[in-house]
Amino acid sequence: MTDWAQVRDNGYKVPTDRPLEVLMAELVAMLRSPDPVIRDRQAYFTLATWIERGVLSTGQLRALGDEMVARFADSEVQARTFASLVLDAIVTAGVFEPSWVPPFERWYVAEADLRGYDEKLGWLHAVAHGADLLGTLGLHSAVEPVQMLRLGIGRLLTPTAYVLADLEDDRLGYALAATLTRTDLNDEDVTGWLDPALRALSNPPVEGIRPEVTNTIRTLRALYVLADHGVRVRDRITVIPRRDQVKTKLVDVLRVVTPYYL
Repeated sequence: MTDWAQVRDNGYKVPTDRPLEVLMAELVAMLRSPDPVIRDRQAYFTLATWIERGVLSTGQLRALGDEMVARFADSEVQARTFASLVLDAIVTAGVFEPSWVPPFERWYVAEADLRGYDEKLGWLHAVAHGADLLGTLGLHSAVEPVQMLRLGIGRLLTPTAYVLADLEDDRLGYALAATLTRTDLNDEDVTGWLDPALRALSNPPVEGIRPEVTNTIRTLRALYVLADHGVRVRDRITVIPRRDQVKTKLVDVLRVVTPYYL
């Protein structure tokens, strides 16, 4: 077994005493570990660094992506959530398969364990990790942007008992804002995806505000700020092309539960 702590301490240099395929197999197995040091600080950061540095070939990245997609159905929550992070790194590096998108969509909406941080498992962050991939896909020319916008609002409106507590709302708000910078979105696209939120918030349950409503409101507030001030995409500040339409629709949605919005 490789001393991955030493690899980390050496700046994630690729060990030369073992074949890359063997090293990759170890790292992929470690991504399922319940130990956050093994999974996060060693396996994930090593893989992400190697992907960014171009250590892996296109074929290796594609095979790794296939493995990560299969993990969306894994029984371990940490395996599912870190699969989306690794897949995000792969797509960011320029390798993409259309077949990866539907399994991600199914997992992201259906994931029931929305904890951000767990004392034993460390960072899980399903909503935030999934948001990172959603934003990357939302900017990808081979993905329909409105598809990612609908996915984001679908995730928010899915019933849950968990109120997001670790800035997941900001991460998802950013992903939606980045997607809205796509110039191929039409007038209906930039606002129509918010209609489910308008309907949901217009019919509040009698027992009080549900967690998913709170999560939705917070995320849309974050999106409003980004729409108003601009979005940093690929190290450049970008203005959402139809930001006035987006801002007006966001206020229409938020005003349903906070009528003091002008």
